[in-house]
Amino acid sequence: MTTATSGLSGLTGRDPPASAAGAAGLAAGEEAAAEEGAFERVVAVDASAAETGGLTGLPACPTVWQVPSGTLARTRPPPGSWPTRCRRGRRSDRRVPYRASMTRRPLLHEYWPVLAETLPYLPLGDGPTPVRPLDGLGLRSPVWLKDESGYGRGGWGGNKVRKLEWLLPQAGRRGARTILSVGGLGTNWGLAAALYAREQGLDVALALVDHPVDDHVRAQLRRLRASGAVLYFPRTKRRLVLSLPWLVARHTHGLTPPYVLPAGGSSPLGTLGYVECALELADQVAGGLLPEPGWIVTPVGSGGTAAGLALGLRLAGLRTRVRGIVVNDTLRLDSAKLVGLAGRSRQLICARGADLPRTALGPADVVSEYGWLGAGYAHPTEAGARALHRAATEAGLELESTYTAKALAALVDLDAAGSLGREPVVFLNTFGPR
Repeated sequence: MTTATSGLSGLTGRDPPASAAGAAGLAAGEEAAAEEGAFERVVAVDASAAETGGLTGLPACPTVWQVPSGTLARTRPPPGSWPTRCRRGRRSDRRVPYRASMTRRPLLHEYWPVLAETLPYLPLGDGPTPVRPLDGLGLRSPVWLKDESGYGRGGWGGNKVRKLEWLLPQAGRRGARTILSVGGLGTNWGLAAALYAREQGLDVALALVDHPVDDHVRAQLRRLRASGAVLYFPRTKRRLVLSLPWLVARHTHGLTPPYVLPAGGSSPLGTLGYVECALELADQVAGGLLPEPGWIVTPVGSGGTAAGLALGLRLAGLRTRVRGIVVNDTLRLDSAKLVGLAGRSRQLICARGADLPRTALGPADVVSEYGWLGAGYAHPTEAGARALHRAATEAGLELESTYTAKALAALVDLDAAGSLGREPVVFLNTFGPR
């Protein structure tokens, strides 16, 4: 494990030069990542920098359709097993199997079997994740919990693992040796990426920007340092953006650039993790485990979870809408932006051969709420602290202050104001400690 010293000067000893090698590495990284819209130059730290996304040359997909009642009928996939690819780990001569043995097939592959050949998937967790009534909080609306905390078989769990199930196979297909991504000092995404990528023989480099530090963040930093990831500390978003060409060049091996991923893994490809989760929830509704909800409430830190849910719910034929509680002030995460990300994920699925029904998805289907952000990303709030305490003492639910506590605080306040109506509400717990 290697840790760079703090500050952009700690990356290079000086500001990164605009060298020919660095520019070539950056261009190669952009070209390699264009298929998923992953790089979009600075989308990793500023989603507003790429309004149109990275999916170029895709066939047009219909944008309006009529949803049949009920959930999608299952189509059994064709027989056969996944091919196995192997990589040689940098730290030893052992062969690392790229694809784990298939213990379950994703619903995206069951409903659209062509995707089994064109969108590879690496199972990293066991689903479906449980749903149960969220009792004890004294809310007016009937609230259900979909608990993602147990998802993930490795050293970290939660929503980031579902995104990696689609992203890691793509890194292997490209022959990348390193994943390069960004996040905050206490990044759950970065930790999950480091732990699960290493199992596949991939190195991970993370550039981390400053934010308030509490006990949870300190613990995450210790886990990150123990994960084997190479850590850089540019401190600010601006310095991170300036350092990106140098970071790409530094982690280019031969002519192969790193696989560059945005914060939170929220590229159109990574977003498929929560398209899959929404299809799973629809199956649980169809199975009578919970009623069809009017809303699903989730924290929004980079947008992929909310966008994927919105798209998946419509593909499944549910009327459920998404209430995204924005917890990050460094990215553009308004409703229009989330709808755009969902649209690019849909384009990706169409481009890989799936004949999707036409979907009508607008800002009313995924509503961004900013009232519980507080002073900014990772800044604690009084409402969040109260929700954190209530969740633990009244509902037996472990949350954290940056994402899930603020989302539950919003749910409590929206319920009290009558903004959620009287329909059932699902709270998505994305926190996955180990």
